[in-house]
Amino acid sequence: MNKPLPPSIGSRAIAVKPHSRELPLRVGTRGSPLALAQTRFFLNQLRTFCPVLRTLDVFEEHAIRTTGDLVQDRRLADIGGKGLFAKEIHEALADGRIDFAVHSLKDLETHLPDGIVLGCTLPREDARDVLILGPRCAASDAADPISALPWNAVLGTSSVRRQAQLLHMRPDLRVVTLRGNIQTRLDKLTAGVCDATLLALAGLRRLALADTYRRIVLEPEIMVPAAGQGIIGITVRADDTELRELLAAIEDPEARAVATAERAMLASLDGSCRTPIGGYARLLPNGELSLIGMVARADGSFLLRRSVQGPASEAAAIGRELGNALRADSPDDIFA
Repeated sequence: MNKPLPPSIGSRAIAVKPHSRELPLRVGTRGSPLALAQTRFFLNQLRTFCPVLRTLDVFEEHAIRTTGDLVQDRRLADIGGKGLFAKEIHEALADGRIDFAVHSLKDLETHLPDGIVLGCTLPREDARDVLILGPRCAASDAADPISALPWNAVLGTSSVRRQAQLLHMRPDLRVVTLRGNIQTRLDKLTAGVCDATLLALAGLRRLALADTYRRIVLEPEIMVPAAGQGIIGITVRADDTELRELLAAIEDPEARAVATAERAMLASLDGSCRTPIGGYARLLPNGELSLIGMVARADGSFLLRRSVQGPASEAAAIGRELGNALRADSPDDIFA
């Protein structure tokens, strides 16, 4: 039998009327090991903030298979872009089959469907990319990490952003499409499908795999991460004021600021899913926000990297400024 959500949880009162909402609260997520790990991290954050939730059977996980998960033999760019990791989840949220949803923010489109909002962002994990090395690769060189890849090495990735940046540095590399969850891609590397692959350090850490393989962590100045990389974002219906207030209580202000800048840059560029775009923001010790952005051709023949900084309170304006500058100084075909 469903139970009503308590009108007050933890040390802060949440605007939930007695008996106004039935339990359990239904949490939507993709079904990959990483997505489930991120969902459980989010739920633990809620339970930490609201101790009473630790003793109640409050949450129900709903793993939803998305088009992005089902189609594994083609690049996302060829089947509709990263929004395919969220389409079915958005539909379940809009229909009321779930109450909120957990996403890797880098997989969430910048313009959400009407009636759905980004309820909160959780503290950012390490946003950097990692080059995972196979047996043919040399020992890493801190001064030149890409030199670990042998001449004409085969790089496995489905990310045009990662592909473009590596090909710009090393045009000799050959790229093969590598899709699937993290362990699937690592298994393909072990099986010799490619000589190296690139993954997000955040995902490896969340799955306790960061130290399992030979790896080189790439600094953002070498490999600009995807906008939102390392951040977990929670979506909710815009009219669900009760859950929006609950989510606001666990919002990480720094993650929100950097995510706002990165997503504003993306929105300003308005590139297609085939446009290699990177964006990484961080807060400086003086409280200002620094944002680096990158646009390129998928074959690496053109790459433009710029950075700006300003008050964190103006994160959206900083993102728009950088996006406009990158667009103005790029060839027309980049955004065709």
